[in-house]
Amino acid sequence: ERAVDDYLLGLRKVYPWASYVAINISSPNTPGLRDLQYGAALDRLLEALKTEQRRLAEEHGRYVPLAIKIAPDLADEDLAAVGQALLRHEIDAVIAANTTFSRAGVEKLPHADETGGLSGAPLRDRSTAVVRQLANILDGKMPIIAVGGILSGADAAAKIAAGASLVQLYTGFIYRGPELVCEAVAALR
Repeated sequence: ERAVDDYLLGLRKVYPWASYVAINISSPNTPGLRDLQYGAALDRLLEALKTEQRRLAEEHGRYVPLAIKIAPDLADEDLAAVGQALLRHEIDAVIAANTTFSRAGVEKLPHADETGGLSGAPLRDRSTAVVRQLANILDGKMPIIAVGGILSGADAAAKIAAGASLVQLYTGFIYRGPELVCEAVAALR
């Protein structure tokens, strides 16, 4: 019920030390959190965050960018609405995308029916599609940080080709280690 207050408290606590702040409104493991990606709730949150960011920038004498992390499970029209809200509120970047509720591609595997977000290879194509859609919506006005299913240098290059400015490695890094970073850099040269 007091999500905006919680995000503002977190922003205040990390601001002096952060290079950027990721605002996760898309964790599938927090009941009700994804509701913040829609309509008036999203506008209220983004407006409050930008207001506080400006105040903190003045207080600390430095500007710390805000990146909003969204879900890969948004319908096309909802993704368009999120993109427009991010632009309207002058958010600094978007992170696309968090883990998914979908079990496409793993339906018949053991544990496929467990709750929570699914990451890794099953997320690759959907997260790339979200990046591509966001690139069209945002039209170069905001950096896109791509995440989801990056298990090879080719996967990282595909995210950049879809319109991302940067990539983040999570599950792929666990399985591949630092070699994945080198491979991704080489694929992007």
